Amino acid sequence: MFDFIPIEHYTFFYYQILLVFLIGILLHAVILEIDDARNTRFLKIFGYLSLVFVLLYMGFRPIHSVFVDMTMYAYSFERYLDGNPLEVTEDYGFYWFLEFCTKVMSVEAFFFTCALIYIIPLYILSIKWFKEYWFYAFFALVVSFSFWAYGTNGIRNGLATSLFLLALAFKDKKIVLYALLLVAISFHKTMVLPVFAFIVSSFYTKSQTYIFIWLTTILVSLAVGNFFVEYIESLGINDRRFEQYFTDEIDEAITKTGFRWDFLIYSATGVFAGWYYLFKKNFSDKLYEQLFNMYLITNAFWVLVIRANFTNRFAYLSWFMLAIIIFYPILKEQLFKQHHRMVGAVLLLYFMFTYIFNVILVK
Repeated sequence: MFDFIPIEHYTFFYYQILLVFLIGILLHAVILEIDDARNTRFLKIFGYLSLVFVLLYMGFRPIHSVFVDMTMYAYSFERYLDGNPLEVTEDYGFYWFLEFCTKVMSVEAFFFTCALIYIIPLYILSIKWFKEYWFYAFFALVVSFSFWAYGTNGIRNGLATSLFLLALAFKDKKIVLYALLLVAISFHKTMVLPVFAFIVSSFYTKSQTYIFIWLTTILVSLAVGNFFVEYIESLGINDRRFEQYFTDEIDEAITKTGFRWDFLIYSATGVFAGWYYLFKKNFSDKLYEQLFNMYLITNAFWVLVIRANFTNRFAYLSWFMLAIIIFYPILKEQLFKQHHRMVGAVLLLYFMFTYIFNVILVK
């Protein structure tokens, strides 16, 4: 569908279109109040335009090595078609899904189906939690630092995290919730960590304790971080099959060894946001408190193995929630005098990190 775009500029073009959407959001944030009828009408129209654009642009991208693991999934698809399936020892849910798709659709339709499973849960979550302001949340999710990479390259992991978020959207329906959590784990085994965080945070709810633990893990990692890296490696999961979750440019940057202060600061934005909303703005919302605690648990685990050259996959297990942590309170309550402008400013800063790292620095 988008073959007219040079493959080397495909990702670049994605961010340019989203930049246009952002400009529209910022103009409305400066001119109108957030609850103005003209603004809510704009949000609805541009929200669905962005949803359709992201679905089509990601779902019908060319099958090309620029998307790294996409070619591996295409190869696996062809093997199933040829009656020579892969020997599967884990992530059974995903490979059952892959095998089913080979029986009813083409490989191109398979990747579009993956895009549907990856993106539609974000829309459902956004509209269930934020009603008429859903576009802000959805936009923040699709411009997140790792969103594009896990939709085009680390597809299996991306699908698992979206299924996890979909489960949270049905938190009040226990059967649906736990069924989706199990499906998420069956798509990618690393989802055990977010599910563990969900269970723990359901029983212990004090965010102050989790913040203290997160801060402590930084000191522990600085002091004896190599111990945790060596332990994880001894488990045998430092496997090439799990390492290609980012595009080459991102992977080259993020998988450098050493203590990653830059990405710790990026993670800390979520910690600061949660602390600020809960303790400075006195935002009270049990669901948000649990989401924040889950973020702290999963990110603390990553901090312990921050030196590892496969650290990106552990970072993503918290980063996929970062947009929710930052935007949830300001889409639920008007916490500032110039609230709409503040929403626009935060969204601009959030987008700019992604744009700088994924567009400017990869040139």
